Amino acid sequence: MYTNRRRFIKKSSLYLLGSATSFLFPVELLASMRKKVGPNDQINMGLIGCNGMGFSNLLSLLKINEVNVIALCDVDENVLSRRTSELEKAGIKKPQWYKDYRKMLDNKDIDFVVIGTPDHWHCLQLTDALNAGKDVYCEKPIANSMQECEIMLNTVQNSKRIVQIGQWQRSQPHFVDAINFVHSGKLGEIRLAKAWAYQGWMKPVPIQADANAPAGVDYKMWLGPAPERLFNPNRFHFNFRWFWDYAGGLMTDWGVHLIDYALYGMKAGTPKSVMALGGKFAYPNDASETPDSLQAVFEYDDFSILWEHATGIDGGNYGRNHGIAFIGNNGTLVLDRSGWEVIPEKEFQGWGKEGTPRMESLPLQQNQGNGLDLHTKNFIEAVMSRDPKNLNAPIKVGYDAAMVSHMGNVAYKSGNRIYWDTDKGRFTDKTSNDIMMASYHNGWKLPQ
Repeated sequence: MYTNRRRFIKKSSLYLLGSATSFLFPVELLASMRKKVGPNDQINMGLIGCNGMGFSNLLSLLKINEVNVIALCDVDENVLSRRTSELEKAGIKKPQWYKDYRKMLDNKDIDFVVIGTPDHWHCLQLTDALNAGKDVYCEKPIANSMQECEIMLNTVQNSKRIVQIGQWQRSQPHFVDAINFVHSGKLGEIRLAKAWAYQGWMKPVPIQADANAPAGVDYKMWLGPAPERLFNPNRFHFNFRWFWDYAGGLMTDWGVHLIDYALYGMKAGTPKSVMALGGKFAYPNDASETPDSLQAVFEYDDFSILWEHATGIDGGNYGRNHGIAFIGNNGTLVLDRSGWEVIPEKEFQGWGKEGTPRMESLPLQQNQGNGLDLHTKNFIEAVMSRDPKNLNAPIKVGYDAAMVSHMGNVAYKSGNRIYWDTDKGRFTDKTSNDIMMASYHNGWKLPQ
């Protein structure tokens, strides 16, 4: 598929925007940033799911001059129109529109696709894209069930395509530096890793009556394999995250980002057992289904990982509304998107006496660079080199984080301490095994 026009020179026109976040990147700036490249050096992409992170990923990729967007797919024609207008401000020719992603995948001119749809679509769209011979950049979490995670891992590993998962912190330099410090052993034995997301900005999801889908929306296609329901604005676009049919709440939304780094630091995979407690404590009467408050404990041989999340409040650990902490005998490393620091333990010398620090403190090491831009650049480099070993977030990274995050939700739903049999790849109880399975509807079939 890749002829010599797909040659890639790392020193060519790959362009990064410094430290500003791509999530708020002004589209108009692309016109002045992008330089023309010849057709032989272009790589053509299509975007599936043009709202939210899907479009942020597209803007980040378009900072790379070799990337050319030729197709947009969304079930909402209003989104297609709005996004096309924004791209035209950057001097980008109108891409071809699709409402059915399968028809987009039939387009032979597309080299790779970005999947930015709700979680319940990821498994079908990724496997179909691979079968169509496309490389894929897939948003996190990789799937909406543990069974789908297994299918996606096996499919990618048996494919020759390049697949990057959108856990962009894997490309953020200060996150990488922090984990290198954790792995240095200077913290001493680490007994506990904490990860948390306290989201004060999140308000109740107001109860609204079912209604007709907005004009221009193919609602049946939006539902896809999810159970058939009447349209409700609460479940559409961003708020889909708080309903089990389409996503797993904060546990899988922020959890895959932060638990990923807890796993990375501890060199861990699936746990031995999981416990979870929580509920709808902040907004008990709103329309959402997923818990707005949750604590989950993941047991390993000689340490534990603790997850916490809460909506409506920002008072997280160490004065941070999100982060990861590695708690060692000598000190604690605290890490979030702004940077990382080391807080030393002190020797105990009796009540009322100041102890000697067991290690040197390390002041805040601040964030440097744009993680999303670095992540999309890393993906394109791997696409052009055809070497998946160069990926910063390959499918196994997405798989591990999603599996553990989903385990937290399975434990919450079961109401029990649940145990994982690594050899069998299953839980030891039927209830948990039933919860981990995917359920497809409306004639859609689970990929095999």
